[in-house]
Amino acid sequence: MALLMGLFAVSISPGHTYASVDVGAESAILVDAETGKILFEKEADLTLPPASMTKMMTEYLVMEAIEEGQISWDTTTKISQYAFDISANPEFSGVGLKLDEEYTVRELYEAMAINSDNATTIALAELIAGSEGEFVTMMNEKAAELGLPDYEFVNASGLDNAHLGGNHPEGTEPDDVNMLSARSAALLAYHLTNDYPEALEISSQPTLEFGGQTVMNWNWMLPGMPGDSLEQFSYEGMDGLKTGYTELAQNTFTGTAERDGQRFISVVMKSESRASRFEQTRTLLDYGFENFSQKELFAAGETPEDQSTLTVAKGKEDEVAVETAEALRTIVKNGEEDQYEIEFNISDDQLDEEGNLVAPVEKGQTVGTATLIYNGEEDYGNILSDGGQSVDIITSSAVEKSNWFMLMMGAVGEFFTDIFTGAVDMVKGWF
Repeated sequence: MALLMGLFAVSISPGHTYASVDVGAESAILVDAETGKILFEKEADLTLPPASMTKMMTEYLVMEAIEEGQISWDTTTKISQYAFDISANPEFSGVGLKLDEEYTVRELYEAMAINSDNATTIALAELIAGSEGEFVTMMNEKAAELGLPDYEFVNASGLDNAHLGGNHPEGTEPDDVNMLSARSAALLAYHLTNDYPEALEISSQPTLEFGGQTVMNWNWMLPGMPGDSLEQFSYEGMDGLKTGYTELAQNTFTGTAERDGQRFISVVMKSESRASRFEQTRTLLDYGFENFSQKELFAAGETPEDQSTLTVAKGKEDEVAVETAEALRTIVKNGEEDQYEIEFNISDDQLDEEGNLVAPVEKGQTVGTATLIYNGEEDYGNILSDGGQSVDIITSSAVEKSNWFMLMMGAVGEFFTDIFTGAVDMVKGWF
């Protein structure tokens, strides 16, 4: 029954009351996997050891190397003595690699993603970069490229360097530890699942046949996990992503589930037990599925009343109507549909010095962006730096350029108007 107790608490800060989720882990976050919008967080910027959640970055770099043609799923490799020594250590997750055997990238990747095998992770790092030290450099460079806010990668597997038997990667220290925040882990999972959906096809497998043995996925929440004792953890729609454990990190888990086209990503770090990390993940995901849904808030063609037109210079018409090119939709908490509005931002490079569009203007010409603005109190932001929901603002019709005669007459009119205005001002100055 404890697994179903998704209790809600209320925390109060000056001027705001936030409905939050009761999660025992030291750090946690819940994110919409489509928009990157954060639905809940608890100390999400604490930098903590992620343990084997580190392997999500290794998975990303393997997928990228395949996409770029550097390797393929059928590429084969032998393992190094270092990887063999890690595989032979009974204290670590392992599928029992052999020194003289050739393994495909697919075999190594599946063992890493499903059974959290450390040696196969090292073998993949060495295959791609030549050494784990060079691979660690790639990991940190990719983290910066993806915009992870808090990270330090020191090896490919997520073990502490002290666990590696003196084989810590070049450029790192013997006592170094991988570090990651829950926010960074969620952003890494966001990129992995969106850039390489095949990662979920593999992480969703409850078991793996490897070398004549059946090994289990450490994600007990996957439907179809063998054994009656794990049925209580099964969660509808769960298909990833990565568990982790070391004595220093305690229990960690980046989970993701999809129901009816809606996917959430959750992260819990420094949870007290294997079971609790899944209980806390259930609480987070239940909160998401029960309280949020994707909704179209503004249809295509919407325009704020005070910004429905732009003035046009040198055109046959003096103004043109503008509108949103597409519908604006986002993940919305139940009952908060009226907490959103559209903000129009016209691009300066589309306007002259007086703030006018200059004819000719084409129908459907992009003149700026419309962004969703949330006016509610419970705003946790977005894991993406450009996470605002935006669409193009376009013109509703065309405006032809006025012919040369009309432009000349307009210029003449402006000339005499300026003279008349100047004369009036001069006369006023006499009295």
